[in-house]
Amino acid sequence: MTSTDPVKSADALDPVALAAALIRAPSVTPNAQAALDIVAGLLAGAGYRVERLTFDTGGVSVVNLYARIGEEGPNLCFAGHVDVVPVGDAAHWTHGPFSGEIADGRLHGRGAVDMKGAVGAFLAAALRFGRPQKGSLSFLITGDEEGPALDGTVKVVEWLAAKGETIDHCVLGEPTNPAVLGDAFKIGRRGSLSGIVTVKGVQGHVAYPHLADNPVPRLLRLLSALIAQPLDAGSDFFPSSNLELVAMNAGAGVFNVIPETATARFNVRFNDHFSLEGLKAEIRRRLDSAGEPYEIAFQAGASESFMTAPGPFVDIVADAVEAVTGRRPEPSTSGGTSDARFIKNLCPVVEFGLVGQTMHKVDEATPVRDIEDLCAIYSQIITRYFAHFA
Repeated sequence: MTSTDPVKSADALDPVALAAALIRAPSVTPNAQAALDIVAGLLAGAGYRVERLTFDTGGVSVVNLYARIGEEGPNLCFAGHVDVVPVGDAAHWTHGPFSGEIADGRLHGRGAVDMKGAVGAFLAAALRFGRPQKGSLSFLITGDEEGPALDGTVKVVEWLAAKGETIDHCVLGEPTNPAVLGDAFKIGRRGSLSGIVTVKGVQGHVAYPHLADNPVPRLLRLLSALIAQPLDAGSDFFPSSNLELVAMNAGAGVFNVIPETATARFNVRFNDHFSLEGLKAEIRRRLDSAGEPYEIAFQAGASESFMTAPGPFVDIVADAVEAVTGRRPEPSTSGGTSDARFIKNLCPVVEFGLVGQTMHKVDEATPVRDIEDLCAIYSQIITRYFAHFA
């Protein structure tokens, strides 16, 4: 079966076959149309109302999908993405990056872990379940998670809110397990804030420093003040916030010129001790304490920290994982950002997916058994969810 073949009805209920078909539909971000065609065809054929949503505010058209079966609440949504990162040098792959090949008990290809394996698992779980007797099942699938994330889930969430479309709870299929399926699930994420500190001086010859104004020592004093103390010690559900200096730039590339400008870039991953505005104020306070003139520009795309509070929905996910794997997953808020930062504006969201050890790597692959077990977990979530909330 090639990426242009329709998915056979038997394969639609097989999460591994579905994941393989999605891998064989190359979808390097943001060109995810081929993979989204597979998802749309399956869901439309099963009676879902399917909406294709295209946005291009970032200058490139991004296609997304929202699909729903049922019109009443509660509405349980499965969310994810079918775009993938580039493969690098395809010659370095043991199995073709878009082969969807099964070898040695593993499914190989770009997106196997992040996250076409999970998409195949939750599609198969929902199709096996059918239409809820009361309530709705829905899917939010984007083609822009691995890219700038300007025209993907964030725009679909805005579209849903404008339409008055209610999602009550969401499961996001990002890889969450460090080593073994059942290790961990995400009940929140730290926020992210990036910025650039700039110090201006006067260019000149290093042999005549009195005729120049070197910005580098002043920048170093500012950065020392910025990182002198930890931001916090963490909280009940979050690790401590960390501010990392990621780049410094100054100079004309020669040894005998004092530079005119010096800059430093930083990123902060922060917990619930701070709001975005509160964190910006703390950064300015620390810089001001150095007593040096500076400019600071905070970058677009910052995100707040958030958490889905423990309760019935979180328990349903944990219980489903334990029922299939025998392991009680550890609630986690660590790691980078995900599209959960947008979905949390609509409803509580929990993340659970495959083991992330090979994501974004050459020879990305996942055990076939993990996809099958993940499908069983999603099936358990659906059954338990409607038994409790409907």
